[in-house]
Amino acid sequence: MIRFLAALVLFATFGLASMAQDRTLQSILSDNAEVIVKSSRTSIAPAIEAVAFSDMPGAQSVLEKWQAKELWFNETDGQFYYATKAEGDTYALTDIITGDPAGQASKAELEQIKPNSGVRAMLAAALVKFQLEDPDPAVRRAALDAISRDGEAAHLAPLRASIDGETDPDIKAIKTRTERILTITYGEGDEERVSAINYFEGALSVEARGALNPLVVTRVMLAENVPDNANVKGDVRPGTDALGFDAAYALLVDDGRITPQPTIDERKAALLANRTDGTIAGVALATLNTQEARDSAYQRLAAAGTVPSFDPDFSIEGAARAAKFVEIYTEPSAAVTAAAEATLTSIKRTVSINQFLDLTLDGLSLASIYFLAAIGLAITFGVMGVINMAHGEFIMMGAYTGYVVQQIIPDYTLSIIVAIPMAFAVTFAAGVAMERLIIRWLYNRPLETLLATFGVSIALQQIAKNIFGTQARPLTSPGWLDGALVFNDVLAISYIRIAIFVLALIFLGVFLFIMKRTRLGLETRAVTQNPRMAASMGINPDRVNMMTFGLGSGIAGIAGVAIGLYAKVTSELGSDYIVQSFMTVVVGGVGNIWGTLLGAGMIGFLQKGIEWLNPSNTLAAQTYMIVFIIIFIQFRPKGIIALKGRAAGD
Repeated sequence: MIRFLAALVLFATFGLASMAQDRTLQSILSDNAEVIVKSSRTSIAPAIEAVAFSDMPGAQSVLEKWQAKELWFNETDGQFYYATKAEGDTYALTDIITGDPAGQASKAELEQIKPNSGVRAMLAAALVKFQLEDPDPAVRRAALDAISRDGEAAHLAPLRASIDGETDPDIKAIKTRTERILTITYGEGDEERVSAINYFEGALSVEARGALNPLVVTRVMLAENVPDNANVKGDVRPGTDALGFDAAYALLVDDGRITPQPTIDERKAALLANRTDGTIAGVALATLNTQEARDSAYQRLAAAGTVPSFDPDFSIEGAARAAKFVEIYTEPSAAVTAAAEATLTSIKRTVSINQFLDLTLDGLSLASIYFLAAIGLAITFGVMGVINMAHGEFIMMGAYTGYVVQQIIPDYTLSIIVAIPMAFAVTFAAGVAMERLIIRWLYNRPLETLLATFGVSIALQQIAKNIFGTQARPLTSPGWLDGALVFNDVLAISYIRIAIFVLALIFLGVFLFIMKRTRLGLETRAVTQNPRMAASMGINPDRVNMMTFGLGSGIAGIAGVAIGLYAKVTSELGSDYIVQSFMTVVVGGVGNIWGTLLGAGMIGFLQKGIEWLNPSNTLAAQTYMIVFIIIFIQFRPKGIIALKGRAAGD
């Protein structure tokens, strides 16, 4: 019995609460029935706000139905319902809170609420409150995106109200930033707006810059026309970027300070219009064969009042310089513009720092690519003194090897793992074959070696075209290399470039291990320093040259796989890197791995720096880079780190 009474009390309590909520929401609508039915944008705002901030069940639904023109007012009982067409002239009514059927009413008893576009926009703004507090994070993010794209003053209050209750830290940060951006534009007082502006000091947000830039927009006026309450930025001189002479002249003409001077064409037309019996202003047409004579005749007509006056000594520049101009902000508040200027200056400083860091990352990435491309050439050129013009084609062969492997193994991660040793094996074999068949017969004959390897490079390119065609082939990176590591709106680097940089470091470590810890490295260093002494110690220089050339060619093949992930794989792929590879080796110091590393760094950073200074002309950037390197080797002909031994010409 006690449990039954308790349940009955609980049921009665909830029932009364529900009825109270229903009456409260209905009473809000009923109290504002007149303005709701009228649907005037000038008077509807209090009614919309009353519903939106009532915190009553069904408030969101009412606003949505109201916006969709599905809300009806029953003039008989003074209540609001959702209504649908029934039989004849009757409509089926639905309770706005419970959604239950509420009987029927005739069309004569009902008034459909038809908000115009302005009122619907106000209702949409009111619905933002519910979207910002929706349990689904995706809905909240979508609402924030919409506000960021097209924010209004009406969004500010519900956005502020939703921040404290936000549980997702990322969304809360977005809400805070968006609220600050809206406050910059729609804040009530200068203090509130300045506080929002200062929030973005040193920030990189594109949205923040989009909100701040309109605050510092200026226009130029004649000093005499500036209102007393104008927010003046300062005086501006004609002939500057802010005010050209023609623009200053136009301002003077528009203000009536100067009478527009007739142009040459206008004066010519006036002369022809006043031609009489072969003369103009008493002057024979035959004598008007110079501009000075024509201007003299025109002045006679002007003196007679026949044509507009003309001053031959008039100068647009002189007239502009004689006047005083002032630059004023379109934003009336001096405190707001001062804060905006200071914040934009701090943002520009932060952007410059991040642009420098981004340029550094780009230079480091390019340097790692050049290092991979040049490391094999550094081995062959440094140890053997062979100018191998076909080195770029070994890079191309490695890239095509990776492409072929991907056709066999569709898994991109596994295919790259297989392609790297496969590319090394293919180009190692090609390098050994080239050394045995051609290079070994041309030692100490650099010109013949250069011509022979150049011929081989052309032959290899043609073979690649015959096999793979001229169309670029895709060497697809694994999915985990897609995208970029983004630090902020300015600073980012792609994962492929990071992978190439890591690969370059791995190769540096492997090469140092081979040269310092293996027999091949010991023999290679011995032959590099003194081949005759090495031969007398039982080392076969011929075998060392063959293995060294094969090693350098194999490393070029692996570099080709890495570069193919970044660049287009074509038969000309190698020719894009051969010049930079030779420059890297020569600048760094022939035959020295650390010199090659420094040379790649110097060329990579130099090229990116020149491209940054002259971004519209990459060809000019490469030209300047080559000129700089030519000047550099005049002072350090042996490179950054000079190597003693055969490669140094000892």
